[in-house]
Amino acid sequence: MNFNASLKIMLWALILMLSVQTARAEELLMVRIERPFDDAINDLQIAIQEHGYQVARIQRVDVGLASGGYATAEYRLVFFGKPAEMREIEDRYPQLLPYLPLKIVIFAEGNSALALSYNPALLQTFFKIDPLQSRVQQWEKDIRSILNQLSRP
Repeated sequence: MNFNASLKIMLWALILMLSVQTARAEELLMVRIERPFDDAINDLQIAIQEHGYQVARIQRVDVGLASGGYATAEYRLVFFGKPAEMREIEDRYPQLLPYLPLKIVIFAEGNSALALSYNPALLQTFFKIDPLQSRVQQWEKDIRSILNQLSRP
């Protein structure tokens, strides 16, 4: 599967996930970062690590968009998680694999940046896996904390 096809599948999955109505959780977590993009992406990686996670991959979305003819600012998709936790979930709950590892999108907007993520609490709405409830709540808490850390000057 080529990059553009993968990107389209990922974007459609995110759109689908965000289009489902839920009374239990905000669907999108977002903050403005009043720093240039390069500083913001570095700070994001540090915040992720300070919360006990590892950055698995950083995908340059802007390159794929530009090759498709779109004009775009710097745009990254940051995948992160705890390796042992991700392996356990992969083995026990393979239906969650399309949503993991956790992701934060960050993109430039002038001299600042925006960072956003879907709320992991939505996973409980879709899958209702009771043994994962506390873990999903922890992911939400951590992502909110990471984003709050980024939004501070």
